[in-house]
Amino acid sequence: MPVGGLIYNTANLIDPDQLKTMLTNTRQYSLQVGANIGAFLAIDEEGGSVARLANAEGFEVQTFGDTASLGADPEAAANQGRVIGTYLRDYGFNLDFAPVADVLTNPENTVIGARAFSSDAQQVADCVVAELGGLREAGCVSCVKHFPGHGDTAEDSHLGAAVSNRTLADFEACEYVPFKAAIAAGVPMVMIGHISLPQVLSDDVPASLSSQIITDELRGKLGYDGVVISDSFQMEAITDYYSSDEAAINFINAGGDIVLMPEDFETAYQAVLMAAREGRIPIERVDESVRRILAVKEAVGLLTV
Repeated sequence: MPVGGLIYNTANLIDPDQLKTMLTNTRQYSLQVGANIGAFLAIDEEGGSVARLANAEGFEVQTFGDTASLGADPEAAANQGRVIGTYLRDYGFNLDFAPVADVLTNPENTVIGARAFSSDAQQVADCVVAELGGLREAGCVSCVKHFPGHGDTAEDSHLGAAVSNRTLADFEACEYVPFKAAIAAGVPMVMIGHISLPQVLSDDVPASLSSQIITDELRGKLGYDGVVISDSFQMEAITDYYSSDEAAINFINAGGDIVLMPEDFETAYQAVLMAAREGRIPIERVDESVRRILAVKEAVGLLTV
């Protein structure tokens, strides 16, 4: 199945030679099956506790503390982006799921915590824009996360439903500030979190499956027309409530572009194909996503046609 991208985790990282060979070969395979269009080769490399490569044994790369340890210093954030982006590109990665654009508004938040730059929205915005610039300078695609903002939740969406009781006015005044700044800075990709928003939405649907959040808020109100990717669909905030096919179709119909890590990949893949053929996903909706994805790939040299 000619996927548009792959994400790598610690178990995939054995040693430097193995990693470089694997990513080189995978890029060639993707060109062969993907009409000379290379795949996104992605990793979570935020720095600190979430840094798959820097925390793997046998890889001599510069390490950083958790994002909060940068002291909300844009210059330090830019340097982190340059350093991480450079060593990722040297190994063969082209997409980093970073930086974190969440504002830590809830000190009891365990899943974001020190991964956030600050509890001040403008400080987060300044650091996010700086790190985006560093990653771009290194030639690495960046992805801000987790829209509309994961900094208020007490729960971990990896383990079940995560709830934010912020109102839409709260989001506009605080959580949206870093995302607006990233959009103005030309961020190519935004990740949607699996966050339930009882004060915003009329039901318990997570933000990642909500057209109100993706299409009305992110695309409409914030004016974003880049690539929208889901957070991992293997998280229990999704798998406890939705099947793999249902989640994938709902995400695309809500305005999303790339489905990340469905629990049952083949089921989701076949379901999306069938839904597009039968019109349950409008072909215009598919074309929008393809154009956005190809624009990002062209910008980083993944189109060889």
